[in-house]
Amino acid sequence: MVSPRASTTDWPHDSGDGVNALTVALALLAATGNGAASVLQRRAAVDQKDEDTHHPPAGPPLRRAVRRLLGLLRRRYWLAGFAAMVLAAAFQAGALTVGELSVVQPLLASELLFTLLLGSLVFRHRPDVITWLSFLMLAVGLGLFMGAAAPTGGSATSDVSHWLPVGACLLAAVAVLGVVAHSVHGTPRATVLGAITAVGFACTAALIKEVTGRLSDGESAVFTSGYLYATGAVGLLSFLMLQATLRAGTLAASQPALTLGDALVSVVLGWALFGEKVSLGGHPLAGVLGVCLIAGGTTGLARSPAVHGEWDTAPDGGARRASSSLRRALRLRMRGPARPSRGRRRGRARRRGRR
Repeated sequence: MVSPRASTTDWPHDSGDGVNALTVALALLAATGNGAASVLQRRAAVDQKDEDTHHPPAGPPLRRAVRRLLGLLRRRYWLAGFAAMVLAAAFQAGALTVGELSVVQPLLASELLFTLLLGSLVFRHRPDVITWLSFLMLAVGLGLFMGAAAPTGGSATSDVSHWLPVGACLLAAVAVLGVVAHSVHGTPRATVLGAITAVGFACTAALIKEVTGRLSDGESAVFTSGYLYATGAVGLLSFLMLQATLRAGTLAASQPALTLGDALVSVVLGWALFGEKVSLGGHPLAGVLGVCLIAGGTTGLARSPAVHGEWDTAPDGGARRASSSLRRALRLRMRGPARPSRGRRRGRARRRGRR
């Protein structure tokens, strides 16, 4: 399962003697960027959806989807979120270069913490006690799990004979989830789309690790292998799926499936592709407790009063003022040009008579 290419890699890759501090730092920076991207792009989607409610776009579904995507490109919140996503991708690539896939992606589950903090600023909602307790559970759970996990083994690159069956399984999973998403609406649809996006992001992370693992073999090995182009294609599709997820429902519906699904699928890909093993060693209770705290904290954050319901569907006064301005403009357009009052007409007639 382990590729012989692992012995030729000169990058400072974690050999499994413990969690690399640089890996943790880069992964947490990537989680911060992902959280900022989710909040800012969700805000842009909320603003656009509010405007579409008052002025629905015309045309076939595909044309409407393209217009919405092009409309997002002109929104400052969306552009800021895209910039945060680019930075997060760079930090994630660095973390995957020096660390294990099964370490980096679970750390990205802390994205929920940063989503909460940044979302509270953008949407003007202050977290309550339950939210902070969930925050603490997730942080402690991540610390316990990463301290007890002790990932071992793993190569810098994989082989085509491993990628083909794994890719087929991922496509089958996405197809099944796509059928489910097509048959449901509202919150369940956002959750299923979040799971599809999680599979795409986990696959993208595995491809990034494959590409960075081949950098020591020279540029020709990177540009001729095909993994670089697969990374771009899968990353783009995952990005478009994320936009559909953010538009389908609230962050409370999509983020748990997105973050935890990404971590779970990544651990499986790390084992299936790169021969990574997560062993709890002499601390099985700490590892199990960490997993339970992560699951409980994630669920608590998603269901807490601070993020549930209208937390990210009622932006600040700026968005409401824009909506009211749009409604006034539509009413004036339906009424036609305003006519002067009777008193004003009499005043004008007197001034003309004096002249």
